[in-house]
Amino acid sequence: MTSAPLLSPAAIGLRIFLPFAAGYFLSYLYRTINAVLSPYLAAELRLTAADLGLLTSVYFLTFAAFQLPLGMLLDRFGPRRVEAVLLLFAAAGASLFAVGHSSLELAIGRGLIGLGVSACLMASFKAFVLWLPAERLAVANGWVLAAGGLGALAATAPVEAALQWIGWRGLFGGLAGLSVAVTLALLVLVPERGAGAPAGDLRAQWRGVADVFGSPVFWRIAPVSVLSQASFLAIQSLWAGPWLRDVSGLDKAAAAEVLFWTAAAMVAGFLGMGQLTYRLSRLGVKPIAVSAVGMALFMLVQLALLLKIGPLWALWALFGFLGTSAVLTYAILSQAFPPALAGRVNTALNLLVFVLAFVGQWGMGAIIDRWPGPGGGYAATGYQLAFGLALAGQLLAWLWLLAKWREA
Repeated sequence: MTSAPLLSPAAIGLRIFLPFAAGYFLSYLYRTINAVLSPYLAAELRLTAADLGLLTSVYFLTFAAFQLPLGMLLDRFGPRRVEAVLLLFAAAGASLFAVGHSSLELAIGRGLIGLGVSACLMASFKAFVLWLPAERLAVANGWVLAAGGLGALAATAPVEAALQWIGWRGLFGGLAGLSVAVTLALLVLVPERGAGAPAGDLRAQWRGVADVFGSPVFWRIAPVSVLSQASFLAIQSLWAGPWLRDVSGLDKAAAAEVLFWTAAAMVAGFLGMGQLTYRLSRLGVKPIAVSAVGMALFMLVQLALLLKIGPLWALWALFGFLGTSAVLTYAILSQAFPPALAGRVNTALNLLVFVLAFVGQWGMGAIIDRWPGPGGGYAATGYQLAFGLALAGQLLAWLWLLAKWREA
């Protein structure tokens, strides 16, 4: 890999941040679009809640399956080339989704999309490790996560409006074109830069993966981060939409509007949490403490939603804002390992997050399916049980972090 000269802050923003941010924008748009799209897919393909959960969560499965090889590829070939190649798979998956006429074809397309965008966040994190000082990583990570939040915003009311205009097939055709455009931007704008250490052969690469998974530091922090992120992803990217319609009685447009403000709050969370962590760290407050408090508040919001305590809009906005707390652990863990392992550290955590998100999103659908409601929807009991089990898992993992607090 060739080395590039140091860039000015403005050049880093234009040539490093913007192309990777555009990729993560697309990744999150693809991830959350089915929360609005679900009633259209269910009606056209006659899908049950379990079918819909499986179709949507295939994204998480292929995304997770590629995380370990992704980490090695990022550390060996760099974030620019790896993400550019993978986004072509996302373009192919979106094209197949646009023309598919069976749940199997759509599932294959969704799986290709998950594979294709599997590098978008991790490649961004790797690029920032290469180009930015360590104390700025949490802020930079927050900004690129906010770009993903804008993708989640685009997947709400704007997608609902687009569905009325060009339909979901036309929409996915356009997303395929955007994926190719981001690939070209990465190849043209982003310079190469080495990590400062040789990547080693394949055996050495796998030893690096083993070092990450064998680290006590990793296992003190990872469980609570994984449970919190997976629950947030499973709910926000699919089941929040049906919950708003079946439990709260909102129509499609009103549900899309609530999801819009949830995503807007998520953007604020990604930006605010990174800035807050940076400022508090200068006062001696550890980033892990900021993340732990945020995850505790996130659990309280979920409990309030289950018990229907407080105004609906405010609770979902807080859900979006506080659901970002666990993402701080990527910057925390990446600084606990050598820079040459940064890609493998982040993808190891991401592997666990997305495997559990796949299981959780599909499992929630299976639970919700057992309590059908009148008019083709589902009863509140199924949602309460599914969301309650996710909350219980988060609480247990949070208590594990407290038990290991000194070591963490």
